[in-house]
Amino acid sequence: MGNRFNVVVEQGEDGYLISEVVELPGCHTQAKTYDELMERTKEAISLYLKVKKPIEEKVKFLSLQQIEV
Repeated sequence: MGNRFNVVVEQGEDGYLISEVVELPGCHTQAKTYDELMERTKEAISLYLKVKKPIEEKVKFLSLQQIEV
C-alpha cells in the first residue's frame, strides 16, 4: 500500500482544474479533465518525492469548507 496524500481541487477562471497536494508544499498541477488531473497529480507527487523528501510533520486533514460572507 502506498502513501496517501490529501489533494485540493479547484477550477480556475479559464476552466482548467487545478490540484494542490496539502502535505507537499509547491506540489500542484492542472488539466482539462478530472481523470487527467488525477493522473498528472500522481505524476507530480512521484516527481516531488524523487527530488525532495516529504516533510516529516504529519498533517491530519480534517475538512474543507467553503464560506460565503
